Amino acid sequence: MPHTEKTPSDPPSEMGIPPESQKLSEVFVQLVEVVARLRSPTGCPWDRQQTLESIKPYTLEETYELLEAIDSGDDELIIEELGDVLLQVVLDAQIAADERRFDLIPVIERITEKLIRRHPHVFSDAQAETPEDVHRHWDHAKGQEKQRPSALSGIPPALPALAHTKKLSSKAAKVGFDWPRREMLFDKLREEISELADELFPDGEVPDVPASVAGQVETDEPISDAAQQSRIENELGDLLFVVANIARRWKIDPEQALRKSNAKFTARFRYIEDQLTTVGRDIREATLDEMEALYQQGKAKENH
Repeated sequence: MPHTEKTPSDPPSEMGIPPESQKLSEVFVQLVEVVARLRSPTGCPWDRQQTLESIKPYTLEETYELLEAIDSGDDELIIEELGDVLLQVVLDAQIAADERRFDLIPVIERITEKLIRRHPHVFSDAQAETPEDVHRHWDHAKGQEKQRPSALSGIPPALPALAHTKKLSSKAAKVGFDWPRREMLFDKLREEISELADELFPDGEVPDVPASVAGQVETDEPISDAAQQSRIENELGDLLFVVANIARRWKIDPEQALRKSNAKFTARFRYIEDQLTTVGRDIREATLDEMEALYQQGKAKENH
């Protein structure tokens, strides 16, 4: 039979069925026991010395590797990276248990209780016909749980800047602080580009220089005036803030959009390197014209 690739839009035949409980219990308990053994006096010296503070960079790294795996669509890679993220949760809880603070049980109990409490349309008699209704129930339950001093409270400061911007503007929009029409953001975009140009160019006008690979790449001089550099950073930040808001109003995740662009650029750049390698040349020996031609060639192949 010919292979038919399943897409995310295909309706699954079965949904909401948990794994077989006995098997799940066995494999999860085994993971917890392995992690506890690693932290034991006869375990791993590296694992024993970790603290909740020291393990933070690894937690963040594993999260990004999971996102990369999801983008790849490779199920085996996704399984591996999900396991690494799960390990971080179990290890964090074991570290806390060893410090006599808490263990994994209240972690699981707390998230289970939260999911039930914030989905009254599933576990109680509330009604929710649309995703917007769900958000309303979620926000109401969350507001009752956590009395916060500001509508902007609760955003993790360690979020990547674009994701942080999306969270900030989304929270502000929930209390009505938003542009009435999303098209208005392009007027703000033009305004921010103009203000950035005022700082970058003496007359405030962006020079009319068509994009071209002709000529040598110029050496860019750093900004010597610290005050000017600070103003440019401010204006560039405002520009990026507007771009992130445009993404939000059109229901696009700016972080995901940028990751996709990064992946595209990486694939096309590696195509340049691979093509040059096949003829025995190093990329540092190629001209800008040659690299651009190969870049466009790699781009064209993406559509075939």
